[in-house]
Amino acid sequence: MTKRVQRITAAILSFVCLLAVAACGQRDMRTEIVVWSWEPSMKSVAASFEDANPDIRVTIKDTSGYENLNNAIQDGYGLPDVAQLEYFALPQYAVSGQLLDITDRVSGYGDFYTPGTWGSVQLGGRMYGLPMDSGPMAFFYNKDVFDQAGVDATAIRTWDDYYQAAKKLKAIDVYIAADAGDASFYNAMIWLAGGRPFHTTSDGKTVTVDLTSDEGTKTFTAFWQRMINEGLVDTTNKTWSDGWKKKLGSGQVASVFAGAWMPSLLLSDVPGGAGLWRVAQMPTADGSAVTAENGGSALSVLQSTRKPDAAFRFVDYVCHQAAGIAVRVDGGSFPADKATLADTDFANRTTVRDTRSIDIPYFGGQQYNKVLSEAASNVSTGYQYLPFEVYARNDFSTTVGKAYDWSAAKYQYENVKDRIEAGETASNGKPLKLPEHPGKRITLMDGITTWQKDLKEYGLNQGFTIR
Repeated sequence: MTKRVQRITAAILSFVCLLAVAACGQRDMRTEIVVWSWEPSMKSVAASFEDANPDIRVTIKDTSGYENLNNAIQDGYGLPDVAQLEYFALPQYAVSGQLLDITDRVSGYGDFYTPGTWGSVQLGGRMYGLPMDSGPMAFFYNKDVFDQAGVDATAIRTWDDYYQAAKKLKAIDVYIAADAGDASFYNAMIWLAGGRPFHTTSDGKTVTVDLTSDEGTKTFTAFWQRMINEGLVDTTNKTWSDGWKKKLGSGQVASVFAGAWMPSLLLSDVPGGAGLWRVAQMPTADGSAVTAENGGSALSVLQSTRKPDAAFRFVDYVCHQAAGIAVRVDGGSFPADKATLADTDFANRTTVRDTRSIDIPYFGGQQYNKVLSEAASNVSTGYQYLPFEVYARNDFSTTVGKAYDWSAAKYQYENVKDRIEAGETASNGKPLKLPEHPGKRITLMDGITTWQKDLKEYGLNQGFTIR
């Protein structure tokens, strides 16, 4: 190689390196924020945000649950700038000082969101996040099975209507519902009944836990105990278990009370039900047109972030700007803002998009979003979560859950006893073995009483003043 060629080659290489360094420098000049979220569409939203905000780079970490967040808080490093939090969990992190107070940044935002979601991001009148999606509760039912039982589900308005329907379904060996002890469901039903068992003062230091005297809690507990006592609820399969999905698919369980996020999950978990299912408003104790939130989440800026402005810009784009909201709704998220809920195209949708991007008329051509949007406008306000709600829901399974365990054990005992008396044998021809009797009855109110005791003790140990 000649010296002239060597000089030219060296010059070219130097120019390429300068370009690379310049590119790296330009990339490094952008502000990077880290976002923890389990929302499937979040990476698409981040890409859209970066196009509109070229000075910010967003790194998405797919995470669910709160163990990783709790560990990062405890360790004091590795925390994200923005985190997705379910509404029930948000107060726990707000009261412990982990979330940035964004009250001054969101003045005038209140009318943008549905009342239930807007109320769920507040603590003591201060704002600690923006609503991202919502879960107004609705009544999802298998119309085909209800028709077989001679029940018009659209006429179910009260809990007594629901009870009468359950008896007719039981006559054809079908459960109207399955519940093996789901804290999320139980809390939402207390909310639906007008219950307000938990209260936290504006400073977050004093907590009232009053499950045993709260009228809404007592009303729902008495109703649900009656349903369980009469064998109208399947207490043997936990929600989201394979057994639960199988019974929904076979029609052995005919309906579900769930949040507005349920359509895509029904399509995923019970694909064979396409065309058979419908959606209606929640029945209530007195027939009034109210409902509760069951699920839904917010985006919050962490107090520890060194980039609060960039972090809030992202939260605002995802939750408050039309472009960000549209990306999430197209991905199957149920919106928290009034404008999208009122959008004609959204309201008139009759299909659910599956993972293959195929639109499935899962609800038999019903404009199901109209029903869910109406539910969103009927969510009652005033319900408060505990500032240690994450713990409370875990503790539910070991307290109130014992009543469900007793009911399931009693069912198994009586089922085998009846089969023995009918002369049945095991598959190997040997006599059936009678299970151990479940012993003294454990009621839901027994469990509620123990749950209240546990919550008060935990709150005291965490430094709260408990009433």
